[in-house]
Amino acid sequence: MTSPKPEATSLATPTRRSLLIGTGALGMAAAFPMPGIAQGRTKVVVSEAIHIALYTPLYVAMRKEMFAKQGLDVELSTAGGIAVPVSVLLANRAQFALTGTGMSVNSTLEGGKMKCIAKVAGGISLFAIAKPGLKINSLADLKGKTIATLRFPSNTISTPTYLMRSVGGFDPKEAGVNFLELPPGAQAAAVKDGRADLAIAFDWDASIGVTQFGLEVVYSFADILGPIAFSSVFVTEPYLKSNGETVQKFSNALAEAMKLLHSDPNAFEEVSRQEFPTVAPEVVKLGAKNFMTTKNVVPRNPVITREDWDAIMKHESGAGTLKKTLPYEDMVDTTFATKAASDFGLKS
Repeated sequence: MTSPKPEATSLATPTRRSLLIGTGALGMAAAFPMPGIAQGRTKVVVSEAIHIALYTPLYVAMRKEMFAKQGLDVELSTAGGIAVPVSVLLANRAQFALTGTGMSVNSTLEGGKMKCIAKVAGGISLFAIAKPGLKINSLADLKGKTIATLRFPSNTISTPTYLMRSVGGFDPKEAGVNFLELPPGAQAAAVKDGRADLAIAFDWDASIGVTQFGLEVVYSFADILGPIAFSSVFVTEPYLKSNGETVQKFSNALAEAMKLLHSDPNAFEEVSRQEFPTVAPEVVKLGAKNFMTTKNVVPRNPVITREDWDAIMKHESGAGTLKKTLPYEDMVDTTFATKAASDFGLKS
């Protein structure tokens, strides 16, 4: 994915027994205790790009002890950037990466061969928020607007740029679109004080704009983007060849977590309140609803389909974040996610 980057920047990498928790795009943090290493479990480290609600299936599998049930002791480390998990894997400081799917392709092109084994985000929780009264009915309505975003290469810029060019049929710069690039957390305020006509934000930021700044969600980019392997788990090829059983157990837990999210309407909010304790309860409540009702964002199972792959390759190449696309057959191994969905999750 493009930095995916959907967006929260952690301020530090957690230690073994503590995890620094960001608040989505705001990058706020709080520590909570992690259980000690259970004797007999296989220890693995997951390097996530940033700590963000888009990765909630992983947090559910951890919080609900689904990994533990599979015999895994999972430690989460927040890398602090979309491309950083690749370096962490190649340095053998983690076994699993969770970040934008396109990062696996860039790594493979540079000689660090990766395999994508599961998707964690099958859509993009990206919304346009504005003051009441502004109507955005199509991409064309963005022409001539000043749009508050995070800084490039954030998806708050790259995704709308890609869609305006590929779907809308116009170049944003030529159409008078002005991206006002701001630090995390400043987008809603820029709309409120009139510096921008609208903001493009991920949740929790979009829900903060609604609940705390009086803005409205006026457009959803997930609706037009469709199914896409936006965020994925990948491993190095050597690790996959030598540790298939561990990869299967990891996939099993993800599948079970996704099943719970789609069968229990309170699961997303419950886990998010634990995972993001500094986010206001009303923000979590609205954000959880947005995630679960926005089509494709929370996958029903972790299988990366060909449609998912083709969509992310078009997105990333159109956004200029890939040197070259690589085919589904070369980059994706569905063996583990397919079995996991059959044995522990939802088949479709």
